[in-house]
Parts: sequence; structure tokens; C-alpha cells
Amino acid sequence: MNASPSPRFFALIPCAGLGSRAGTQGPKQYERVAGQPLVWHTLSAFAGVKRISRTLVVVAPGDGFFERNPTTSALVVPVGGTTRAATVSNGLRELRRVGAVDSDWVLVHDAARCLITPELIDRLIDACVDDEVGGLLAYPLPDTLKVEQSGRVAETLTRQDKWLAQTPQMFRLGMLRQAMEHAGDRMTDESSAIESMGLKPLLVPAGAHNFKVTYPDDFAMAEAVLRSRR
Repeated sequence: MNASPSPRFFALIPCAGLGSRAGTQGPKQYERVAGQPLVWHTLSAFAGVKRISRTLVVVAPGDGFFERNPTTSALVVPVGGTTRAATVSNGLRELRRVGAVDSDWVLVHDAARCLITPELIDRLIDACVDDEVGGLLAYPLPDTLKVEQSGRVAETLTRQDKWLAQTPQMFRLGMLRQAMEHAGDRMTDESSAIESMGLKPLLVPAGAHNFKVTYPDDFAMAEAVLRSRR
């Protein structure tokens, strides 16, 4: 494994999705929330973490949003794939191209999880920097969980020991690249790829506000949270 003298921290923001469940005219990450495009809030949080050496944003080929709005210091590359996993994989290759090595840490974060804060990012880094595996922000499941079958409850699951996975998810670049190749289609997030190799990522408690904007109602909730912070 290639090693840098002191492992660095890179952020990788997949930003190539269409957000079909959000009910927006275009990609949801570019919808305005609290006066700014949603992704601006995401990038602002990472810009506030001094330990992040560089932030890489992976957009779809032909996406001209950042060309029309050149106000970010992040590196934007149009190598998004047809799936999130493909987009992240392409992003990892781009990070290596700009100088990241296998021993460096990569924090993968959903562009649409716009309520992330520098404090939460720092919390994840502090918790994982000396860990052999790495980890992710997560939130203990607060509600009773139901299994559905034909529109009816088929089973009730205990919420004990169950967490909602969030992002960022922080792993060594080399380990994550190898894990994603191993997991293939079984990958649902970066942590699941790491788990497919028999490893156990660290759960770092976050909060309910770090949700991903997914459905139409989520925009109003995100707007309220962002305005309350002002």
C-alpha cells in the first residue's frame, strides 16, 4: 500500500444523481434551499473543516451547473456513473490522479445531505483517525420498524441495536477501493462494501438533522433547519 508521510483527509461528494423521488424539475442537489442551491450548503460545511486537503465533486457528464456557477474551491469532475457506486469508484480514481494515495482517508458524503456541519465532520474524523477500519456517522433508530407485505404489516422488528446509516463515511482510499471491487452489486453504501470483507466499521453517533433530502417534504424541513441556524 502506498503511504504518505502523514495520512491526509479528502472529501468525495457524489453529485451525479437525478433525485427522481424528490419531485423536482432537475437534479435535486441544485434546487434552492434557504436561498442557495442545496449542494452549496453541503460544500460550505466541508470548506469549514481545515483538515480536509481537497474536496472532489463528481457530477454527470455534460452537467454544466458548476461551469455556470464557478463559486466553489472544490475540484469538479464530470465522471459520474449510472449508479452511486460507479460514481464513487470513478471519484476514487480521480483522487489518485490528483495525488491521493492508498493510505489517505476519504470521506464520502451525499450531496443531498445538506445539513451536515463542520462539527459533525470533525467528530467523525476524530473518532476514526486512529481506527484500523474507519467508520460512518449514524443515528440510533428512534421508531418501531415494520416489515411490509402487500401493503400490510407482516412483522415488527425490534429497534434495539439498529442504526440509520448517514454520511460522511470515512475509510482509507486503498481499503475502500478494494472493498468496492469485492462487494460489486451487493454494495448499498461504502460501509456495506467494507463489511463484505468481514470488517466492522465504527458507528459514530450523529443527529436526526443530518438527513438526506429525498422526498418533496424534505425540502421544507431542510429549509427550516438551515434558517434556524442563522
